[in-house]
Amino acid sequence: MEIIENIVNTFFSDYGTLFLIFIARIFDVSIGTMRIILMARGYRSIAPVLGFFEVLIWLVAINSALKHFDGALSYIVYAAGFATGNYVGMLLEEKIAIGYQSIRIITSKVVSALPLVLRQEGFGVTLIDGAGMRGPITMLFTVVPKRDVKKVVEIVRTLEPNAFITIEDVKQQLSGVTVHNGFAQKFASFVTKKK
Repeated sequence: MEIIENIVNTFFSDYGTLFLIFIARIFDVSIGTMRIILMARGYRSIAPVLGFFEVLIWLVAINSALKHFDGALSYIVYAAGFATGNYVGMLLEEKIAIGYQSIRIITSKVVSALPLVLRQEGFGVTLIDGAGMRGPITMLFTVVPKRDVKKVVEIVRTLEPNAFITIEDVKQQLSGVTVHNGFAQKFASFVTKKK
């Protein structure tokens, strides 16, 4: 019985610590990824708070890691936690969908239904006539919350399947017609953007 107890204690002390290092790295790297994304989008006031927790968790992880770095498995677990943290941070950013994106739609024919449908859905749309390599084009511009980009692209693909679409992050918007909804708007009102 004592032998089994020793085996269980050894397993949980060694592998349990490795597991905690792995989890801590996921948390600190995920927070770091979110901090960088928010700073790039202009939400700079929350970056110091996230940075505090990121470094605090990292210190705990590195302290435990240095005490238990005694083999290749320790290095693999530490690196795997870092890689997984990057992935989790990107998934979180995608789910939260903070900020706005600018969508540019270029069609090679006169469009009539597309701007009307986008406006009915509550999106502001600007139209510009232009000349492309193959003749006249119509460009449509809209700025939408990041979580609505997929909806806009689906509408465009349905009404103008051959349209050329570009999507870019918007760091700051000052005025105009934009849609405000969901978590992104609540988060934006809670955390003020800084220039």
